[in-house]
Amino acid sequence: MSSHSDSKPWTVPALAEAKRAGRKLVMLTAYDAGFARSFDANGVDLILVGDSLGMVVQGHESTLPVTTADMVYHTAAVARVLERALLVADLSFQADATPERALDAATQLLQAGAEMVKIEGAGHKLEVIRYLVEREIPVCSHLGLTPQSVLRFGGYKVQGRGEAGEQLRRDAQAVVDAGASLVVLE
Repeated sequence: MSSHSDSKPWTVPALAEAKRAGRKLVMLTAYDAGFARSFDANGVDLILVGDSLGMVVQGHESTLPVTTADMVYHTAAVARVLERALLVADLSFQADATPERALDAATQLLQAGAEMVKIEGAGHKLEVIRYLVEREIPVCSHLGLTPQSVLRFGGYKVQGRGEAGEQLRRDAQAVVDAGASLVVLE
């Protein structure tokens, strides 16, 4: 789907080069080997194993019940079939409550085959992002409508209007400055 060589696997440095070159990338979510294999074979550049599996696969009303063990299981299933796409996996709710907890969860996800972990939010999460990056763990930051904040937001509501939009821009710069390799704005 991008101009990246079909036979060459994506890497974090290749993503940075694609950004510098102004290339558009395609990222889709997969929770199992079947979808992941299809996405990978059809040129999807990045695949996310999202904690949204709690709602889509497990039938919960939010992502909050998803555990690190759930994320590791689905990440491993997806990782086994990928040949080209870069695999990003979510840290589950409160797995990033402290830098040490985040390191433990991120290590499990990387051991399962993830190549980058996704963390929701900025603010106090900047310390976590720096901590992981200093330990050679690539981080994707998710800003805006962050499902793990559904209780604080009072539901799934559009974020980033008015002054909140300017705050999103500042947060995006802050997470990049903290070392995030990728930013998802929702």
